[in-house]
Amino acid sequence: MDMLIEKIKSEGIVLSPTVLKVDSFLNHQIDPQLMHEVGKEFADRFSRSGITKILTIESSGIAPAVMAGLHLNAPVVFARKRKSLTLVNDLITASVYSFTKEETSEISVSKKYLSEKDNVLIIDDFLANGQAALGLADIVKKAGSGIAGIGIVIEKGFQNGGQLLREKGFRVESLAIIDSLENGMISFDNTAKNMEELIR
Repeated sequence: MDMLIEKIKSEGIVLSPTVLKVDSFLNHQIDPQLMHEVGKEFADRFSRSGITKILTIESSGIAPAVMAGLHLNAPVVFARKRKSLTLVNDLITASVYSFTKEETSEISVSKKYLSEKDNVLIIDDFLANGQAALGLADIVKKAGSGIAGIGIVIEKGFQNGGQLLREKGFRVESLAIIDSLENGMISFDNTAKNMEELIR
């Protein structure tokens, strides 16, 4: 997706060989026009998948998920990372390990928003080690829902998350795949890793 890649090139900041800062348009401040195009791209890729719900995790996954929901005409549910006074009963939970924070947290979704009738598209901002996506997939499975696929805004192709998810049989669609952040430079993987690209 050219618009996204150009935005990463112009505004992304490499903090280390594994960390890319994109808080000017995705993780803190949000570029609505870019997110609109991101959502449209996800909708185009999954238009024939019969999506009934979109699931993401707070907070950086919400913007791209909402825009995808707008284009797919599907409600968006986001997993909570923190306990809420209004979200206490009938919860579906999963554990997610954060390599960045070096801690395990529990994410949760109310059972009333996912059911065996749903076909779910999981969306997240980054894919590195795949733990957040696996946690969301665990919640979907516990709800008895189907998983249509996983949409990722930015995949770190040099980490093992993408390979892990694909080997488990998930359809993973990443809009930008970064091949390396070495020497402070952002390079992109031009090989076809996405299912849509492979079948075109």
